[in-house]
Amino acid sequence: MDFGFIFSSAAGELFSPTTAAYALAALGLAVHFGYSGLLNFGQAGFMAVGAYGFAISTLSFGVPFFIGLLIAIVCSAIFALLLGIPTLRLRADYLAIVTIAAAEIVRYIVTTNQLTSVTGSANGLAAFEGGFYSMNPFPEGSYLGMNNRDFFIRVVGWGLVIVCCTLVWLLMRSPWGRVLKGIREDENAVRSLGKNVYAYKMQALVIGGVLGALAGMIFTLPRGAVQPANYGTELTFFLYTCLLLGGLGTVLGPVVGAMIFWVVLSLTQGILYGLIESGAVTWLNTVQAGQLRYILVGVALMLLMIFRPQGVFGNKKELAFA
Repeated sequence: MDFGFIFSSAAGELFSPTTAAYALAALGLAVHFGYSGLLNFGQAGFMAVGAYGFAISTLSFGVPFFIGLLIAIVCSAIFALLLGIPTLRLRADYLAIVTIAAAEIVRYIVTTNQLTSVTGSANGLAAFEGGFYSMNPFPEGSYLGMNNRDFFIRVVGWGLVIVCCTLVWLLMRSPWGRVLKGIREDENAVRSLGKNVYAYKMQALVIGGVLGALAGMIFTLPRGAVQPANYGTELTFFLYTCLLLGGLGTVLGPVVGAMIFWVVLSLTQGILYGLIESGAVTWLNTVQAGQLRYILVGVALMLLMIFRPQGVFGNKKELAFA
């Protein structure tokens, strides 16, 4: 078993575009749940809206990259409004029900055969990333062992993570952010001070949704294709895993949590596959090993919740509302 290859592959996941996408989406969940107390179980839906909004506008209307980016952001904001208007005046569990259902509705809509010409149905859409890579300032060559395209998407993805983390950090240190934290702890107390709790919740839902839409774009650009199967309910649960690993009411927590999540997944997969190929494990095949790694991550998450429920960067005060 080649441990050098296994560990190098796991280390490569630290700064992969997928990890950056998960970090952005988990940061959106931190705005929703960690700072505002909004129980959003449909972040995968926001990612799908962002990815399909960009891909459809690029392929169907031929818009430039930045116009497609703007369309994806506007679509995610409209999606947040549609979810928030009927639910944010009700208890948090209603939002959870609506968001998980809405994410599935989005996924089923884009797989509808009648919309194949627009959404590609179950096959998805491809070849929409040309406008993005045409802006690549790096000439062909090797950059830290990567080609110029892989290096460019990593620079953009992690640059976006840094910018969004900075913006969220500034927002949460502002009076607006302090009101959000107050709503998370006791929204009736905040309402008694004359604050429009509904408006603050809506703003938080939109901001976290926009972060999810950006994550959806970063998630799909390296693949050059967007497919509905990638935006199932389990994606949202993976994002919550990242959030819990790092810490709920933190800015860096979702980023570090996403890194830990993908490194652990890569390590467990590499070790299990290595044991199977070497013949040390004969009762398991590679398909079963792919499922077993998620079981191991789940066990690790349970242990984390028992011994350090506040996550890596969190503190126990942040758990008071949960």
